[in-house]
Order: sequence, then C-alpha cells, then structure tokens
Amino acid sequence: MVLLSLFIWPMVTLATICRPAKPALPASNWRRKLTQPVLKILLQAMFFSAGFVVKVKGKKARRTEAPILVVAPHTSFFDAIVCVVAGLPSVVTATENTRIRGVGKVLLSTQPVLVTRDDPNSRKNTRNEILRRVASGKKWPQILIFPEGVCTNRSCLVTFKLGAFTPGVPVQPVLLRYPNTLDTVTCTWQGLSRLQVFLLTLCQLFTRVTIEFMPIYTPNNDEKEDPILFANTVRINMANALGVPVTDHTYEDCKLMVSAGHLQLPMEAGLVEFTKISHKLKLDWDNIHQCLDEYAAIAVASEGGKIGIEEFARFLKLPISKPLRQLFALFDRNKDGSIDFREYVIGLTVLCNPDNTEQILRMSFKLFDLDKDGFITKEELTSILRAAFGVPHLDASKLFREIAGQNTEYISFKTFKKFGLKHPAYAKLFSCYLDLQAAHVCSLSQAIKV
Repeated sequence: MVLLSLFIWPMVTLATICRPAKPALPASNWRRKLTQPVLKILLQAMFFSAGFVVKVKGKKARRTEAPILVVAPHTSFFDAIVCVVAGLPSVVTATENTRIRGVGKVLLSTQPVLVTRDDPNSRKNTRNEILRRVASGKKWPQILIFPEGVCTNRSCLVTFKLGAFTPGVPVQPVLLRYPNTLDTVTCTWQGLSRLQVFLLTLCQLFTRVTIEFMPIYTPNNDEKEDPILFANTVRINMANALGVPVTDHTYEDCKLMVSAGHLQLPMEAGLVEFTKISHKLKLDWDNIHQCLDEYAAIAVASEGGKIGIEEFARFLKLPISKPLRQLFALFDRNKDGSIDFREYVIGLTVLCNPDNTEQILRMSFKLFDLDKDGFITKEELTSILRAAFGVPHLDASKLFREIAGQNTEYISFKTFKKFGLKHPAYAKLFSCYLDLQAAHVCSLSQAIKV
C-alpha cells in the first residue's frame, strides 16, 4: 500500500495542480484522460492490497442516463471503494476531508462538491452547486452522494438528506454490502475508532464487499416537485432490496437523546418533535437567521406576555394549520391556549446558531431581562433554561446559586456569559440540530400544504 501511494501521489498532483478546490468549470479533457484511468487502476490495486474482494452486480448508468448516484448504507470510510468502482465520480464531502494528508488530494482529483459545515448557508450552497452541475450541459462527472450523511451500522436506513433529490433528475441507487463473518469495517460515531477499524480490517485475510447498481429511478411529476417524497421513495426501494427497515430518526436525534441523558434531562423533552413539526411546516432554515432579530423584537415588546395561536401564526407569517397547532402545543406548557413567545425565539436561536454559544446566551439574556437593567433573577434563569431545554419542571435553584454565588439574588450578563462559556453543554444541547435534514425549503410567507 505504501509503494502504491508513491505512484498515486504524482497522479493526484497532476490532476489537481492549478485547479481551485471549488472549480467553476469541469477539468479539461486531457487532464481527465491522462489521470483518471491510471488513478482508478492504482486505487483498485490499493484496495486489493488491503484485502478487499469486490463483487459487482448490475451495470452503472452513464451520466446522461443518471447524473447522480446515491449510495447506501453508509458504514465506513472504506465505502470509498464504491467511488473507485464507479469510475471516480465527483463526491459530496466535507471540506475538512480534503485537508487529510494523502486522502485529501485524491478527493480533490474527483472535482468534489464541498460542504462547509460551519457555514450557515452550506446546505443551500451545496444544493445549488449540485443543481448547477446537473443543469450546466458541461462535461462534469457524475455526482456520488451518501444520502444518509452519516455512518450507520447497516441495521436500517435513516432519513435521506435532500441534496441528491432537489434537482429532480433520474438517480441510480447503489447498494453496499459487507457479507463478512467478522465485521471490522463499521465505523460509526460510537464504538471503535477509525484507526482501530483500519488496523482490524488489515488483520483479516480478506474483506468481501458487494456493490449492486440498481435500476435507474426516474421521479414522477409529484416527486420532482417534492424532494422529500422523492427521497423517501428511493430510500424505501433501497431498504426493500437490502431487506432492512427504514426509520425517520437521524444521527442528530440519537445524539440529542444521548446529550439529554448526560445532562439528566427527561427523554420526553419534545426536542425531536420540534424538528419533525418544523419539517411539516417546511420552515426555510436557510433564511431563518434573517427573522431572528424581528422575532426577538416582538418577544421583547411583549415583555413576557402570553400570545395565542392567532398571534403566533401572524408572527411566523403562516396560516393556522394542524402542524402549526402541534408546534404551538409544544410551547403551551399548561395547555391554557397561550405561550411565551420568548421560548420559541430561544429555540430558534439555538437551532440556527448551535456553535455560537455567546450569541445564544446573549439572545436568551436579552429576552428575559425584562426591566433591561442588565440583571436576571432566579425565576428568569429558570425560564431561560426551561425554554432552551424544553423541560417544563426544571429546578434551577442549585444552578442559580452556582452561578450567582451565595450572597446575591441577581446575575449579570458578564457572570452568566462566563458560566455559559465554561459549561457550553447548557447552551449547545441543540447543537446536533444544525443539519436539519435540509427539508424541501419554502419561503415562510408561502402557503403551507397540510
């Protein structure tokens, strides 16, 4: 493998030299014809030397037949073998992966679609880039996507992300199987580390993998208009072929529940429901940042007052519908038909800015500092935490004393911020919700289809 890497390095260097990481045009013909066939052979030899025995079923479609390949289940970094078998199509991958020594250059040689996770517009930009390449008419490679967006243990297919389905073009589903007696390839967010998986797989005499190219799936008119329907149809077809169930849970849901457990919060906090209902409402999460200041101004103006379903709908510029009533009910703690709009704004703030602890704390403090004197009381702190965690009966007395000290009944923003930054779990419970499956986005002002 080390010997082969000495030959791979100059080829990927030739394929990427003088090429930007996010190219506006496809690579020139001479570059592709000179580097791609050689790279494919070298990478096949690399996997063979690692002990992989590959069996291919079906026939890969041409780009003109299916511009996008969707691969599932996604189990391991070893799944890159499907890229080699498919002829090195452009992969959708995180920008940080291109900075991995050795691997990064190989990824860049495929003219990848890069996802920048810390960019709030990343999902929108990724979808736009996929759509641009598919509709350009230029000689871009096929695009290969792992629509689950995370490695799983192959026991089911989780919710597909919508990047592959938003363009509304034919896709070719590709199935990955590892029919080995001893599973050493699975590398999920819990369990063995990447290094352990790599070494254990190399210790096997051989590792079998089956790659099946399913028939091309062409969306009907309804599926072209609704990427969620398109994605679910393809997912069900792939799950049936694999003989596994589907689940609407996501990596984010599972991680959230683990985080809630670590904080000793009840699992019935309603956090997952918040996101699921937001999907039904088709909230535009790409533009929701622009509404936060407006919502915050409304919440501050209410001075902690309660609002009913009619005002809630008017503030969100949405018609009163069943999903909206369900969302309203999540915040109607005592079922009296009214909610504190500040709690909803804090929820949105955390969802939209999961990695910006200071901004979350500042917004929360602002909404509950009703007299604008720069201090909050124990009752106001409790309201903030109840709003952020979705826990109606949270007792924050001990926490208040830990932050404020024994001899004061008020907390300044400086003290609150210092504690929050020192204990970011309190402000980042929702952090795993940044990637909200990118449900088919519509403007907040558009009518909702119930």
